[in-house]
Amino acid sequence: MAPKLFSKPISPRRRIYVIALVLFLCIFSYLLGLRHQASTPTALLRTTPQNITVPTTPTKPHFFPACGVEYSEYTPCQHTQRSLKFDRDRLIYRERHCPEKEEVLKCRIPPPPGYRNPFSWPVSRDLAWYVNVPHKDLTVEKAVQNWIRYEGETFRFPGGGTMFPNGADAYIDNIGKLINLKDGSIRTAIDTGCGVGSWGAYLLSRGILTMSFAPRDTHEAQVQFALERGVPALIGILASKRLPYPSSAFDMAHCSRCLIPWPQYDGIYLIEVDRVLRPGGYWILSGPPINWKKHWKGWERTKEDLNSEQVSIEKVAKSLCWTKIVEEGDLAIWQKPINHLNCKANRKINKNPPFCNAQDPDKAWDTDMEACLTHLPEVSSSEEIAGGKLPKWPERLNAIPQRISRGNVKGVTEQTFIHDSQLWNKRLSYYRTINNRLSQPGRYRNFLDMNAFLGGFAAALVHDPVWVMNVVPVDVKLNTLGVVYDRGLIGTYQDWCEAMSTYPRTYDFIHADSVFSLYENRCEMEDILLEMDRILRPEGSVIVRENVEMLAKIKTIADKLNWSSEIVNHEDGSSHQNEKILFAVKNYWTAPPQISDQQGSTAT
Repeated sequence: MAPKLFSKPISPRRRIYVIALVLFLCIFSYLLGLRHQASTPTALLRTTPQNITVPTTPTKPHFFPACGVEYSEYTPCQHTQRSLKFDRDRLIYRERHCPEKEEVLKCRIPPPPGYRNPFSWPVSRDLAWYVNVPHKDLTVEKAVQNWIRYEGETFRFPGGGTMFPNGADAYIDNIGKLINLKDGSIRTAIDTGCGVGSWGAYLLSRGILTMSFAPRDTHEAQVQFALERGVPALIGILASKRLPYPSSAFDMAHCSRCLIPWPQYDGIYLIEVDRVLRPGGYWILSGPPINWKKHWKGWERTKEDLNSEQVSIEKVAKSLCWTKIVEEGDLAIWQKPINHLNCKANRKINKNPPFCNAQDPDKAWDTDMEACLTHLPEVSSSEEIAGGKLPKWPERLNAIPQRISRGNVKGVTEQTFIHDSQLWNKRLSYYRTINNRLSQPGRYRNFLDMNAFLGGFAAALVHDPVWVMNVVPVDVKLNTLGVVYDRGLIGTYQDWCEAMSTYPRTYDFIHADSVFSLYENRCEMEDILLEMDRILRPEGSVIVRENVEMLAKIKTIADKLNWSSEIVNHEDGSSHQNEKILFAVKNYWTAPPQISDQQGSTAT
């Protein structure tokens, strides 16, 4: 006879205890299994996204629903209908105005029907698929200016612009005759009112990295075209808030008929350009009112009006202590002083604009502009460059950044910088063993680093044909975005509880190091992941670094986004290391032509 396991029936209370113990052991075993997952992540090694395997689950995951096709270009914080509630003075209504918590969509933004992977760089500079950005308005409106042409299934970008119909290359060559664009002293640039990004696109071949921005306005999808071409860009506008960049970030600023009223509002827009320009940096202006004597009839403005505008711009520039170094043809160039020694002496006579009182010149997220001049670091002679002379590019990338050597970033030393650079070279090498597409030139172009710190990930990628948007979250303890710019890289500030100022399907690759632990208990994890899904292209890749418990939660949501994903060990190879890495790929999908509007309309 078989022995009895229990001599008497189990009481109800004891049965509950047994069930609770079994449940606890199951959960503990699952987490332990994640922690001790095989150190060789073969599922993603040398594979295509279609072959990626994920841990099996007992039931099919419940996917987030697709939004309606009318949301295929949805930009949450630059939504046209919401913007109409705000002040039109100074175009404030075109600034960031994000949805309230109850308005946030809980659905996946669909690519348009027939969406195709963009052309690889450098072909993408000149060609984009029509189906990806189906807007022909600019091909008509800007036809004579050679912005963009529609050719069958594609758009072609001849490189023209409003003030350079003969092409950006020839236009940049003309600028290069007036200031040196070849010796590496100019590395970072900002293009205000960038159109389809041709100026920045053609500067890349000269080793100059441009942050292009323009509002979401009547020129439909201009920033979206720039991004589709593989050119760094953000949706943005000079209105009432500071640009989301640190002080002394750019070597050169540019406006080509950008329609910004520079002399108005006490010159506050030029004052903001002064804040983000480095000591000795250049401001380039083409278009009205420059060379108005030649163009005034075509601009349909009076001579008196244009002359008055130019006089006003000259006055503001002079009040900022800028020097006009040249006006030739359709170009005028001013230079910011290398220090404020003489400028402060002149302020005893002319105090407008005044120097700013105690304020953080690098605080630039949702921060009002001020009509005051940002202080430069003190110098001992008129020949000394405030803050020190930057190395030329490419030496600038790995030289100790000025803000670190001056002790401006508390707790970050030269050794911290050196160690961080070595660490990210090691990590990128490991990433390449997991995702072989990182080693395929042209597979990825637009990268996003959601928590960039010193820009080490971007620096490790510098020899690849890619660009990286380095984000420093506003919630981190140390503001290091100035260090990123000191290295000759670009980036922006961002609150990841809100949507990014960019179009859907901006990035091929998203890197998130400790982002979710940073925002734990501040906003919903699923909202951050839905935003990542919105701005990630189909078949784009994601890397998330977190502790294993956090990654288990992230993977559950990633499954609901229909991402293929796998959790693998830390690059040190230890299964006992609590930090793990999630590799994911967004599976290809698009809105079908007959998609119902019902889900999208209920989501709003």
